[in-house]
Amino acid sequence: MFEDPETWVAIAFIILMGVFAYMGVHRTMLTALDHRAARIKAELDDARKLKDEAAKVLAEYKTRRASAEREAEDIIANAKAEAERIAADAKTKMEDFVARRTKTAESKIALAEQQALADVRAAAAEAAVAAASSILSQSVKGEVADELLAKGIAEVRQKLN
Repeated sequence: MFEDPETWVAIAFIILMGVFAYMGVHRTMLTALDHRAARIKAELDDARKLKDEAAKVLAEYKTRRASAEREAEDIIANAKAEAERIAADAKTKMEDFVARRTKTAESKIALAEQQALADVRAAAAEAAVAAASSILSQSVKGEVADELLAKGIAEVRQKLN
C-alpha cells in the first residue's frame, strides 16, 4: 500500500488539509467567500434599485410625453378653431365692406342721377326763360312787357325748379 503513488497523494492531501485547518485557511476562505457573496448581493441590490429607478423615470417620461402630446393636440385644435374663427370673421368683414361699398356706390349713383336731373331741369328752365324772354320782348313792348316778362320768368322758374 505504501508503494502505491495514490496512497502517498492521499496522505499528502490529508496532511495538507490538516495544515490548512491548523492555520485557519478554511476560515479565511469562508470569510472571502462570504465577503464576495455580500459584495455580489450588494451589487444585485444596487442593480435592482437602479432598475426600479429607471422604470420610474421611464414611466414619468412616458407620462410627460403623453401629456405633451395631448397638449400639442389641444394647441393644434385651438389653432385650427382660431384660424376658422379668423377666416369667418374676415369673410364677414369682407362681406360687410363689399356691402358698404356697394351701398356707397349706389348712393353716389343716385346722387349723380339727381344732380344730372337737376342740371337738365335747370338748363331747360334757363332755355325756357331765355326763349320766353326773347318771344315776349319781341311781341310786347313797354312797361306792360317788362311786367309780364318778370312775372313769366318767375312763374317758369318756380314750376321748373
